[in-house]
Amino acid sequence: MTVPLALRGRTGVLAGGLLLALLALVLLPHLAPAAPSSSALRGEIDRQSRREAQLQGTAAKLGALEASATKAAAVGQRRLSEVQVQYDRAQAQLATTSADLRSTRARLVRLHRRLDEGREVLARVLRTRYVADPPDVVDVVLSSDGFSDLLERVDFLKRVQAQDTRIVTAVRRARSTAAKDEARLATLRRGQHRQTEAAARQRDAMASMAAGLERRRAAVAEAHDARVAALSAARSKRATAQRTLAKLQREQERAARQFVAPAPGRATTRAAAPAPKGEWAIPWPIVQCESGGQNVGPNSMGASGYYQFMEATWKGLGGSTKHAYQASKAEQDRLAAKLWAGGAGAGNWDCAAMVGITG
Repeated sequence: MTVPLALRGRTGVLAGGLLLALLALVLLPHLAPAAPSSSALRGEIDRQSRREAQLQGTAAKLGALEASATKAAAVGQRRLSEVQVQYDRAQAQLATTSADLRSTRARLVRLHRRLDEGREVLARVLRTRYVADPPDVVDVVLSSDGFSDLLERVDFLKRVQAQDTRIVTAVRRARSTAAKDEARLATLRRGQHRQTEAAARQRDAMASMAAGLERRRAAVAEAHDARVAALSAARSKRATAQRTLAKLQREQERAARQFVAPAPGRATTRAAAPAPKGEWAIPWPIVQCESGGQNVGPNSMGASGYYQFMEATWKGLGGSTKHAYQASKAEQDRLAAKLWAGGAGAGNWDCAAMVGITG
């Protein structure tokens, strides 16, 4: 049985309309009013890919920073070991000085006792001589019982005179020795005071350096954690968007359903606290890494002062003293600023690279 042409056209239109209506009934229950489109998902994928690339670049920089921080920590530990050795040496010198001080005090007490005894003996002899009449030579000769007795009396008088001389000499020697030991005792006291101050400065420098290294490690660890979290979030967002897009494309091809993926939150980072600052000719982190902000004496390499000048460098800059630590802070600041040259001379300090400062 055949169908007329006009009826066939009307039948095709009706069938097409019916098919569209049925397709709409199937799709409408599954369409979400806020579902992202494929173009929006591709834009999100592109944004997260760019962010991943940026984070990967940052990751490389942080890797170099972590290596630098590790190197700085190793150098810092060596510096701390040097300072600890110097501190232990100073403590040993203090102990030796204290022992010498106690010994000198005991000797001084003994010398004063001997001096008092000598003075007492001398005073007694002088009183005896003053009260008694001095022997006359004629009386000694006439009262002698023979020539041998005369010789014995003359020898006795000589011995008495020699004994008096020894007493006077002993008193004078004891007095001189006591004066010298008193001067030595005063010198030892001043030396002990200087050693105590030097040990205190070494402790302060060591504490400041340790605190700076700890803050440096904390900052690097925080930056590393932030980079890992941000990179993980970006990858998660991109992977989620890609899965959503693939599923949407499959569902669109099947004309069945769409899927909307929740957008994950954005990772945040917290800025590291600024480093402490002071009146320094170069950035404080370098000063803290080099000397801990203390005017320390020469280390095993010969560097000294607030800015750890080598002796040759200090002399080349026109320093007025042999070592930098012997000069005033104003002179050290002036020559450090000259060597720093507005940042162009940052390479003169090893710590500059360690703390991430370059010229």
